[in-house]
Amino acid sequence: MKNYIIKLSVFLVATLFFMGCNDDFLERYPLDSISEQTFWNSENDLKVYNNHFYDMARYNRNVPILFGHNEGYWSSRASYWFLDEFSDNTVSRASRHTFYQQVRSGRQIVPNTPSWYGYRGWDFVRALNVGLANYNKAKIPQETIDKYAGEARLLRGWFYGEKVEKFGDVPWIGKPLNVDSPELYAPRTPREQAMDSVLADLNFACDHIPADWGDGHAPGRLDKWDALLVKSRICLFEGTWRKYHGGTDPDFWIQQAADAAKEIMDNGPYHLYVTGDTANDYNAYQRILDLTGNPEVMFWQKFKLGTATNHVQSYADGYIGGATKSMVEDYLCSDGLPITLSPLYQGDDSIESVFINRDPRLRQSILYPPDKAKYNYDKGDAYDYPRFPGMTGGRKSETGYIVIKNYNADDMIGHAYNTGESPAIILRYAEVLLNYAEAKAELGTLTQDDLDNSINLLRDRVGMPHMDINNIPVDPRYTNDGVSPLIVEIRRERRIELFNEGFRYYDLLRWKQGKKLTIPSLGIQWNDAAIARYPGAQIHTKVDPVSGKTYIAPYVGTDWADPVFDENKNYLWPLPLSALSQNDKLKQNPGWE
Repeated sequence: MKNYIIKLSVFLVATLFFMGCNDDFLERYPLDSISEQTFWNSENDLKVYNNHFYDMARYNRNVPILFGHNEGYWSSRASYWFLDEFSDNTVSRASRHTFYQQVRSGRQIVPNTPSWYGYRGWDFVRALNVGLANYNKAKIPQETIDKYAGEARLLRGWFYGEKVEKFGDVPWIGKPLNVDSPELYAPRTPREQAMDSVLADLNFACDHIPADWGDGHAPGRLDKWDALLVKSRICLFEGTWRKYHGGTDPDFWIQQAADAAKEIMDNGPYHLYVTGDTANDYNAYQRILDLTGNPEVMFWQKFKLGTATNHVQSYADGYIGGATKSMVEDYLCSDGLPITLSPLYQGDDSIESVFINRDPRLRQSILYPPDKAKYNYDKGDAYDYPRFPGMTGGRKSETGYIVIKNYNADDMIGHAYNTGESPAIILRYAEVLLNYAEAKAELGTLTQDDLDNSINLLRDRVGMPHMDINNIPVDPRYTNDGVSPLIVEIRRERRIELFNEGFRYYDLLRWKQGKKLTIPSLGIQWNDAAIARYPGAQIHTKVDPVSGKTYIAPYVGTDWADPVFDENKNYLWPLPLSALSQNDKLKQNPGWE
């Protein structure tokens, strides 16, 4: 039996590799029949088949759902830590990150072939559909079959949900196709019809995947609680998209998001990681190598020398050029008020003053210069930080705001190239709480108890004042967003808590807040003190029209200096020309024709 499994594994890898090389041809290459007499018989057959889905999703930016830090053990482009570069959270001027810069600035172009994270990965759908068409042949209890069918349907629903977020209408395929199947040349399935199928997949998964596979919640199989979080995430996106962009029954989808999150909150085995150390608890578990048993981490990707490794610490430190002024300014002061209202705010005349009297998550996300020794930043060298291009020695930042949230010096320093072990947190409980609070607020049913059981737990972890539903501050920077101050503050909490985890860009899309991407990304204030403090720095600057002060402007001198956002096209990504040329029934998204 062992030899048979090995042969099957080799066959599947070869077949899926072949399909991946021809990924532009949607479902064009059929998966040859595996011997009906020797396969699809036992639970182990189903398990072995499904194992390949995880490998396809984990190590492939063409299937951007479970991927963490690499594509085929290469991580200079593919890590969820980089996804905030699409947004106003972080910047990068790395040449290998040009695509991020294009999207961030509204200058994405119609690609000839599918782009990163784009209109590709259909071989993954085919592999899922082949399994779903054959699981019932196994001579095992239906309940056991449904576990693996649920696993496949979760991955299919998640995959399609992500594609809908980017492209709107999608080619929904729910069965294996042959080379002459008419579906190969059909138009895309309308968004709302496709999302009905996505929801059916997610509901089946939530109903049939076990709450515990018996693996101790170690890196392994997605369980019921993971499925519920994925459902909550996708339904929240779809519901708020329909609310702000137009669509039928948005409240139904938002309620589905709230209900899924609440089921995890009420019955799941997870809770926030809290030790009472408000100065460290937020990022302490984000920086360690082994997350086994962590009560907040619901699904994670493990890297271990000899099995799978990465180089993400060095890449992240070098490719993420820094957090933005906009990001840093969104952290509340320690009195729970925004910097525009709080008497505690000390201004940004120096980088140190920015951190005074602020939400502790700021200092656990961005390097406070005196914390260099605490983090052993850049091998504990002799330099002061931040440092900028043109300065002697050390690691350079484009904005001055060095991202420290996930930094692990031992993993970066102690390993040779591509032998790092920093894990990837794919799903964590904090998102459950944020999804729930936002969904309830969007429905108009949020109560103080709801806040106390969600956002205020996040604030408790870092010792911040509670959000009081009867005393919500009105930040003048956001009064033109078209939403209530309560929703503004819930969105702020989401931005802060999930910083550098890849949510911000897609949040702005679903909220119809693309206008925020037209604001140029800036760094620290560049005044006389900064000029004297950072000799030799080769930076560009820009005057902030609001304050009249001068700040580092990392994109000045590049094609991305003055970002734009076309409300009639930039909320959806363009289909590649290769896909359009192969199927004349596919129509390009509006504005990209």
